[in-house]
Amino acid sequence: MTREIIIAGFGGQGVMSMGKTLVEAGMAEGYNVSWVPSYGPEMRGGTANCAVVISDEPVGSPLVVQPNELIAMNGPSLKKFEPHVEAGGLILVNSSQAPERVHRQDVRAFYVPSMEEAGKLGNFKVANMVMLGAYIAATGALKMGTLEQMLSHIFTGNKAPLVTLNVQALQAGAAYIK
Repeated sequence: MTREIIIAGFGGQGVMSMGKTLVEAGMAEGYNVSWVPSYGPEMRGGTANCAVVISDEPVGSPLVVQPNELIAMNGPSLKKFEPHVEAGGLILVNSSQAPERVHRQDVRAFYVPSMEEAGKLGNFKVANMVMLGAYIAATGALKMGTLEQMLSHIFTGNKAPLVTLNVQALQAGAAYIK
């Protein structure tokens, strides 16, 4: 099993943290992983994407040209990367920021209003974790419990209270898919 994933959006949408969380959880489950970030020249509001590979075989290249799966956090990212997703692949769209629909008929698509779901939790900053939870529910790529454990490793010290909120966001995203 090899999953090649592109996660894309604007800077500040948590694209990189989604990728890092996936990679750390994949490593914890014993998979071979890679994570390659790509930023636009702006700090926030510019383009940002990362390529993630999770595999039970050695990763030959960390570059992802034709992903199996795409998480598009905004319309421009959907437009840019949709054509490259392999036939039979999966596209998750943050419908809060991308009113566009997937044009292809040869992929599965899910539309997740991650901002609205995050708003229900009282913090729009966890929209990325809503999308990550939706991804896990749609793919079964990793165990939800592993991701929850990774969050407790990521948020430590004075950020430890954020673990519960982020776990709730993962669960909200997963529930939206189910």
